[in-house]
Amino acid sequence: MRLGLATLVCFFSSVWLTECAPPTCYSRALGLGKEVMTLLDKIHTYHRTKTCAEILPTIFIDVHNSCITTKLRDFLYVVLNHPNPYCRERPRMVLLKRKIESLYNIITRICWRDLVFFTDDCEGIDTGHSRPYYAEDRLQLLQEER
Repeated sequence: MRLGLATLVCFFSSVWLTECAPPTCYSRALGLGKEVMTLLDKIHTYHRTKTCAEILPTIFIDVHNSCITTKLRDFLYVVLNHPNPYCRERPRMVLLKRKIESLYNIITRICWRDLVFFTDDCEGIDTGHSRPYYAEDRLQLLQEER
């Protein structure tokens, strides 16, 4: 009995120790982006917030896209100035506003110069389909193969 309990305690303490690393700017931005996308999905499907979501623009958050800052700013403007006061006070809409403000601040202020943008495909944030980005060396290899 004691051996099983000791094994269980050791297992949970090792799991706890692996989770103790502090989040980096990059990991926090990625995590918050996923949280915002999950929350937006809930807002679009929940019957009390479906009407509120009709006015929100479509956005697919990609922290590797350099257009994310302008798109987040525009999206935040729409959420803050929602024409329906009922929607502005809904708990999920308030939570969405807070998460987007937090993500915008992380990307533009806290992690400024820490994030690397791989693409500048603004249409990819609107549609969710991003064009592949080829660096100059990869582009040169593609041209040589032809």
